[in-house]
Amino acid sequence: MFISVLELFTIGIGPSSSHTVGPMVAAKDFGDRLQHPAFSVASDMSCRIRCILKGSLAYTGKGHATDRAVTLGLHGYSPPDVAEENVDQLLAEIWELKSVSLESGRSVLFSPDRDIIFDCGESLPQHPNGMIFELLGPSGEFLLSETYFSIGGGFISTAAEIDQIVAPLQMEAVVSCQFPFDSARSMLQMAAASGLSIAAMKQLNEEQKIGSSALEHGLDSIWQAMQRCVARGLDAEGILPGGIDLPRRAKSLYTQLKKQAREVTLNDWMCVYAMAVSEENAAGHMVVTAPTNGAAGVIPAVLSYFVNHQGGTLEQVREFLLTASAIGGIIKYRGSVSGAEVGCQGEIGSAASMAAAGLCAVMGGTPYQIENGAEIALEHHLGMTCDPVNGLVQVPCIERNGFGAVKAYTAASLALHGSGQHFMPLDGCIAAMKQTGLEMSDKFKETSLGGLAVSISEC
Repeated sequence: MFISVLELFTIGIGPSSSHTVGPMVAAKDFGDRLQHPAFSVASDMSCRIRCILKGSLAYTGKGHATDRAVTLGLHGYSPPDVAEENVDQLLAEIWELKSVSLESGRSVLFSPDRDIIFDCGESLPQHPNGMIFELLGPSGEFLLSETYFSIGGGFISTAAEIDQIVAPLQMEAVVSCQFPFDSARSMLQMAAASGLSIAAMKQLNEEQKIGSSALEHGLDSIWQAMQRCVARGLDAEGILPGGIDLPRRAKSLYTQLKKQAREVTLNDWMCVYAMAVSEENAAGHMVVTAPTNGAAGVIPAVLSYFVNHQGGTLEQVREFLLTASAIGGIIKYRGSVSGAEVGCQGEIGSAASMAAAGLCAVMGGTPYQIENGAEIALEHHLGMTCDPVNGLVQVPCIERNGFGAVKAYTAASLALHGSGQHFMPLDGCIAAMKQTGLEMSDKFKETSLGGLAVSISEC
């Protein structure tokens, strides 16, 4: 099993990897298909594009900016393209165009207000994050149709792909890399047999695919983006978009912490770093999917504390990210990181597990201690629901990232004080997380139909 560290950690925009990044990638893919000569019949005022959002994308798509993402994607933009752009200004320019221009000079009708449909009926059976893109002819006939699924972390699958794979995620064959671990158990066995660390095995797998130079550049770019995001979040003020008038708090908290340095605890720093990133995500700005946008603050918070307060080096940052991605890949393969599929245990829980593993590694932990730390962090997020108020990645998501970072640090500390031998294996915990998610009511899986989302009392 091989999922690249540069696939698990990607630079894009908020507020959601599954509801913003994934739909943008899918929309761009569909738009690219329209460049094929077979659709040369399309011209102004004759053909149009329609997008039908299903399941969780329909219920919380407005709050997660799914319609904005689809519009950007159909106009040829990908998440990295707009990471440093003024997205509001860009959308203002293209929203009213009423058509999508193709490379051939032709254009196809598309009006976001009319042609993006939020269908709150039955979800598609394969996955709760489904979307159907259609090219309709002059008389409404179907010229092209493709169904996509946003399966978490910005990954997408078509209907044909998702019916053929188990995870649901396409992955390289096990024979394609030197250390093809597809479980925590096989990872530990390979580490023991080779004498290598988890990060070293992951690095050799990556270098076999993309080379050492590309890997080093990619890891450094990820860390630089995380640092920019933290810095911007600590410097920004104002009200977050979405309609619930939630004020940013990270800058004010950061100012207080600097003034009261002697009284500040590790928990305080973890929370302020995590909230800085999460507020940037909620604002729709640049973040690193880690492994999702809803949980994007956890790993940068733990890393920022380690570097800023414990003297962590760039080489250790790379080791952290490689170790975290090894754990994240196993969780994605054997479980899920999608809030719409398994609740927030799959987002914050996975991020905390990855962060605990990475921190344990750079603090000198053995592979067994690293696996233990990852299990502890995930175990203590089991059952966590995804019930965002107003469909926004704000309440409870912003504070939840801070608590995820604190739990990650605690899990790593507990593991480092032990031998690495423990009762519940990480593989068992991942299986429990997935089964819990499958049995969880859809009300608590990113639909805003239960929990906190419906528990607001007006004064």
